[in-house]
Amino acid sequence: MRISRTATLAVAALSTLTLAACSSGPEAPDASSAAPSASAAPTGTVTVVTHDSFYVDDALLASFEEETGLTVELVAPGDAGALVNQLVLTKDAPLGDVVYGIDNTFATRATEAGVLAAYSPAAPAAADAASYAAPGAEDLLTAIDFSDVCLNYDLAAFPDGAPAFADLTLPEYAGMVSVTNPATSSPGLAFMLATIAATDEDGWLSWWEAMRENDVRVTASWSDTYYTDFSAPNYGGDFPIVLSYASSPPFEVVDGEPTTAAMLDTCFRQVEYAGVLEGAENPAAAELVVEWMLSDEFQAALPESMYVYPVSSSVEVPADWAEYAPLADTPTTLDPARIDAMRDEWIDAWTATVLD
Repeated sequence: MRISRTATLAVAALSTLTLAACSSGPEAPDASSAAPSASAAPTGTVTVVTHDSFYVDDALLASFEEETGLTVELVAPGDAGALVNQLVLTKDAPLGDVVYGIDNTFATRATEAGVLAAYSPAAPAAADAASYAAPGAEDLLTAIDFSDVCLNYDLAAFPDGAPAFADLTLPEYAGMVSVTNPATSSPGLAFMLATIAATDEDGWLSWWEAMRENDVRVTASWSDTYYTDFSAPNYGGDFPIVLSYASSPPFEVVDGEPTTAAMLDTCFRQVEYAGVLEGAENPAAAELVVEWMLSDEFQAALPESMYVYPVSSSVEVPADWAEYAPLADTPTTLDPARIDAMRDEWIDAWTATVLD
């Protein structure tokens, strides 16, 4: 998924408002039948299945519940990979009604397993979301946000600018780089894919072998790499180059001055989607959640709440993002079907090369 605060995934216990009510006026003298009642709005609980980095402001969530009469329950089985795996394993008894957090590295696995029901939102931002659609799954997954997974560097360690991606294997950068394991981390997987796209499928393992010889550090999670290893002033670790996001540097500004920057030649474009789950108990409510995630209110909150870019063109990112969090002009990408076909093989090859 992306830098994000760990969500407190408690069941939202706000009271449920009942919106659907039937009423009838006095019968007209010549009426032969009762007037038809309006169709009922969805009510009850809607369960959102998401990754464990999902965060939404309590006030924003409460406003959605008040406006719709729904109670939102959050279920988080793990990171993006664990999320999709659990959806596949439980597709005959789905964990909830709607999912958020399937990204483009796992989209094909989810769609081919049949865990999603067709739904195309009507929100104005749906047109913007369509430009980030998962190929072949346009009616199953709706893009909500995107980000660039990139190496970040400590400006104090490199006053003349960051090294180029191709130079990281040189001896002068030995012991300077901390990344996350692609088998256990969504950004780790995205960065592994970036190295495949940047070096081609024949040369990427040679690059990683050289990085192993250059004492690259591998952690299990983004938080370990970023919060513990990074030498940036806010953390004080031992590694001046760490894996994170292009959107990280605005949060490391100290006394009005940036202390970190992203290496934009190392970026992989990551897109996160929402979708209605096949077999959902409350599919109408699930559709409302997807529409809500495309609303201006939800989209505008994404940079501060989950540190990702909104897909909607009608909302503006914070001013410091424009200055300190530029996106890569040419981020690396790979065909989702190719990722799905090769993901496990690539991870096994990476593990054998870097860790074994």
